[in-house]
Amino acid sequence: MRRVLLAVACVLLLAGCANVPLESQPVVVSPEGPKPQPNEAPPPDRDLDPLMLVRQFVKASADPRSGNAAARAYLEDRLRSSWKPSRSITVIDNTFSTVFDQQAAAPTSTPVPPPDPNVRTISVRGSILGTLSADSAFIPGSGPTEPTFQLRKQPDGQWRISVPPPTLLITDDEFDSNYNAVAVSFYSPDSATFVPDLRYIGAKPQSGLPGRVMDLILQGPSAGLSGAVRNLLGDQVTLETNVKNNDDGSLLVHLTGLTGAGQETRSLIAAQIVLSMQTVTSTRIRLLADGTPLVRDHEYWRSSDVPSYGAASSPSPDLPGLMTVDGRIRSLGDGAPIAGPAGSGAYGVLSAAQSIDGKRLAVVAKDGDRARLRIGELGRDLALVELAGGALSRPTWRTTPTGAGPSGEVWTVVDHTIIARMVLDPGGHWQRQSVNANDLLALGPIDALRLSRDGARVAAIVHGQLVVAAVVRTGDAVTLREPRVLQPGALSDVVDVDWGSSPDTLVAATSSSSQPVQRVSLDGRRMDTFNSSNLTAPVRAVTAAPSRPIVVADAGGLWNATELGEVWRPQAHTLPKAEPFYPG
Repeated sequence: MRRVLLAVACVLLLAGCANVPLESQPVVVSPEGPKPQPNEAPPPDRDLDPLMLVRQFVKASADPRSGNAAARAYLEDRLRSSWKPSRSITVIDNTFSTVFDQQAAAPTSTPVPPPDPNVRTISVRGSILGTLSADSAFIPGSGPTEPTFQLRKQPDGQWRISVPPPTLLITDDEFDSNYNAVAVSFYSPDSATFVPDLRYIGAKPQSGLPGRVMDLILQGPSAGLSGAVRNLLGDQVTLETNVKNNDDGSLLVHLTGLTGAGQETRSLIAAQIVLSMQTVTSTRIRLLADGTPLVRDHEYWRSSDVPSYGAASSPSPDLPGLMTVDGRIRSLGDGAPIAGPAGSGAYGVLSAAQSIDGKRLAVVAKDGDRARLRIGELGRDLALVELAGGALSRPTWRTTPTGAGPSGEVWTVVDHTIIARMVLDPGGHWQRQSVNANDLLALGPIDALRLSRDGARVAAIVHGQLVVAAVVRTGDAVTLREPRVLQPGALSDVVDVDWGSSPDTLVAATSSSSQPVQRVSLDGRRMDTFNSSNLTAPVRAVTAAPSRPIVVADAGGLWNATELGEVWRPQAHTLPKAEPFYPG
């Protein structure tokens, strides 16, 4: 009897253990996206009218878990397993309406059968804010949308959707509630630093956030950054196991396919993963490749273990910034003119830019009724270069990696239509080279242009709108790709722009009296307004940099602020008509 009882206990124990998986296996995702899972969501409330059912379907569409199971619950039974919505999602304003489509009157007297009382067509009328693309990036947009739904009353008297639109709709608030923004890092050999690629992942379950970030790293940069950065992992690298928590409290990321990768590449991959994960986990990350540490003698990583790759792209604290005032350049630190002709007023300076290391200066100088570009060492004579026009935009410098010497490339826009870059050749001469900006110029004339400190993007002002594009270098050729207007329905009358205190934000000055200074995410998903107290419209110029106060110029002079809600304070050495600029 004891042997029988022991056998029965073992059988029961094994049956119970069979229902408790010790670890989930990696899932291969096909190019078409994840396969729909069985409906795991509760059914809709009973007796919903067609209009309310569609509204609740829009709300449920924001939950991406289990193959959009929450939204599938609103479909007819025959559609639930086969429904494949587009991988892109349209984000609309929180205020939208659902209306019955009215059947048009017949053009002739031919009898028309009465409409089926068990079928209804509903339109959703809303305003587009943007699209969550198939690569999980937000693409800003604007304009009305009016997709239609067909509903059918089921035998049990409940309305269900029989023909949904091909693209999911979600509201702005539901997007924020169901998706987390992450800055996935990709390496830029051009500046030897990491570039943020803003992407959006499902917020629930929270334990799966690191795995979803790792999936984005493996997929590579989004379309808006493709070609501007290097994909360190390539197509051959995959995950050996799921990203999971170890018994020691660390997070395991186990890669495979890195055979032949050198230690420098492995160190960069480790930095990429740790930097990308820092907003979704605070635990140590155990990095393995084919069963051994990804980086020799460094198996466990924290954010503090990653070198400061962005040091070369931030101005030194001993560079206070400069300002142009009445044709000459002065220091923001003490208000004194800088040494040399640029500070004495000999050039009639219209605008200027200091290289990120502070050693060189580029100025747009008045030459009769035209503008000429001068470039040289700070405090010395600045040589005229072969570039002139009716108007030249404020120059912007390309950042160079640490140890590569002073920057040897300056960009400016000639007559609002041509982007020129001046490159220093080995003989010490500045040579003009072109930039293919056809996609950007298709949006209109360019009033201002700023290179990002990592060199992977430009921010431009086109027709008063703020635009961001990727900088793609192929040999000696440079092309601006994927230009995107940020906050197209809300941000206008932009007069100046600079990259913000972090590499994923910009600061824009506008001619608006109520919202003169805005902070905008580099993908345009978020826009926050700075306090307008003490500013006198219109604001004319803005400059920003990491670990520096933002400085703006208005009708009375220069003002400083560091936080959105902070009241603007007078710049210590402010002067009327001054226009500030930090190195870069």
